[in-house]
Amino acid sequence: LGSRKRQASWTGPGESVAVAGFQERTKAATLPPRTCSSVPGTGRLQRRMGMCKLEDCTFDSFELLYNGAVDKIKSHKSNLNLKEELRKLREETNVDSLRQELERERSKRIDLEQKMNEVLKTRLEDSPPQPPRKQQSPSNNGTADKQQKEVWSSRLQKWLYERFGVYIEDFRFQPEESTVEAEEPLSAKRLTENMRRLKRGARPVTNFLRNLSALSNWHSVYTSAIAFIIYMNAAWHGWAIPMLLFLAILRLSLNYLIARGWRIQWSIVPEVSEPMEPPKEDLTVSEKFQLVLDVAQKAQNLFGKMADVLEKIKNLFMWVQPESTRKLYICLWVAFITSCVLPYKLMGFMMGLYAGIKFFIIDFLFKSCPKLRDKYDTPYIVWNSLPTDPQLKERTNATVSRRVQPVVSRSSLATVPCGVSREEESGRSHSTKKGAFHEIFNLQESERPLAVCENGWRCCLINRDRKMPTDYIRNGVLYVTENYLCFESSSSRSSSSKKNKVIKLVDITDIQKYKVLSVLPGSGMGISIATPSTQKPLVFGAMIHRDEAFEAIFTQYMKIMTTTKPLASAEL
Repeated sequence: LGSRKRQASWTGPGESVAVAGFQERTKAATLPPRTCSSVPGTGRLQRRMGMCKLEDCTFDSFELLYNGAVDKIKSHKSNLNLKEELRKLREETNVDSLRQELERERSKRIDLEQKMNEVLKTRLEDSPPQPPRKQQSPSNNGTADKQQKEVWSSRLQKWLYERFGVYIEDFRFQPEESTVEAEEPLSAKRLTENMRRLKRGARPVTNFLRNLSALSNWHSVYTSAIAFIIYMNAAWHGWAIPMLLFLAILRLSLNYLIARGWRIQWSIVPEVSEPMEPPKEDLTVSEKFQLVLDVAQKAQNLFGKMADVLEKIKNLFMWVQPESTRKLYICLWVAFITSCVLPYKLMGFMMGLYAGIKFFIIDFLFKSCPKLRDKYDTPYIVWNSLPTDPQLKERTNATVSRRVQPVVSRSSLATVPCGVSREEESGRSHSTKKGAFHEIFNLQESERPLAVCENGWRCCLINRDRKMPTDYIRNGVLYVTENYLCFESSSSRSSSSKKNKVIKLVDITDIQKYKVLSVLPGSGMGISIATPSTQKPLVFGAMIHRDEAFEAIFTQYMKIMTTTKPLASAEL
């Protein structure tokens, strides 16, 4: 037992605890309770006999229990070893340690990259070429040249990439997507604003052209004379182009000073400042409609002029009028041959002199003498003779009508009676739906409508002297003859009715365009005619072709008045 106790003491703290527990359990199990005995000396004997029995009975069981305890101790020790290994593994797989190692690896990589970049920079740096040694072999010279070429090529590639690398990477072979801009809705306010912007934007160009025209027309004699002398001197010495460039630089300098607040006016023709109309916020319906009509009229005239210019240029190059195109063709051949033969300096000298003489002298003479211009100004004659597309269409229609007219006249000769002239026949042949023209209005047979109004103009006669509604307004057709203004009422039943109206052109005291209702937009669709026999002027309203009728009536009225006045003065 003593040896076993020593073995137990050699074990660890866990094993000693197990052995102590085992001894306490054996004592509690084997030692019976002590009883008192009255016989003297029996107690010692019983103790000795109990000890012997204890040694005989518990030796085998103690050995078994000891072996079990040792096994438990060994298993407990192995468990402790496993726990220690698990603790070490946990410490090894700790996240913080892994992160630290990762950071260390990154720092190592960054240090290596910096070292590599430093090495590359040192290789690419400009180093002065070392003088070749005298004892250097040709093979070494060849390798040095190759190395130097590689260095220069690498430097060139790096420079090109730094300069144009961004553009090369951004370059695309795909076409750009076409984006459709959203159109703004029609607005009267926006329309007037755009027209004002266009007018303000075109003002510098119009002022420049007006100054050039004034310079060519010798509006200011001193200014034009000084400009002519300076230009001809510059053209003679070959300084025409430098002079023009200097004038452009001077103009930009003046514009800079004007933009900085200086008041400088360098213009031959004084500029007229137009009053700025404040934009109206609230417009009525009639004002908006009138505004749209005015803008549409201006746009129509502007587009018409632009279309005329473009059509004339197209017809000039497309041989529509061979006479004009032939002149241009010959001029181009002469200019080509001259440019091949003569030196450019001489050509510039000739062109500069011609431009100065043409601008300052020839154009002034042509503008002062229109007949001389119509006869000798070749560019002006060619440009005015060029037709537009509407003019070409009218010419083709006229040629077709001329071809058809002889056939009609030949067929009508058989129906004309003998002894009757063509004029009388043409006067008799014209008739309205209700009969002959001269019978309806009780006029002479020679009176017939003009060619402009053979079919008349549909309108309504407003006689403001009458109070009855039936006499106040009458619908009908208006005609113009050489001496009369005739109105045929559509409500007249007979050929000659009192409802028809005949007015002598000589009796007319005033004629002008008239607007029946001021509320309606536009300039109106009527013509007012005043005569001595009426208190208020007669109004012919609701005329679709009002402007055409007014032009015809007014021209015939002026023609009659100019022919009657000389006769009256001669009689006096």
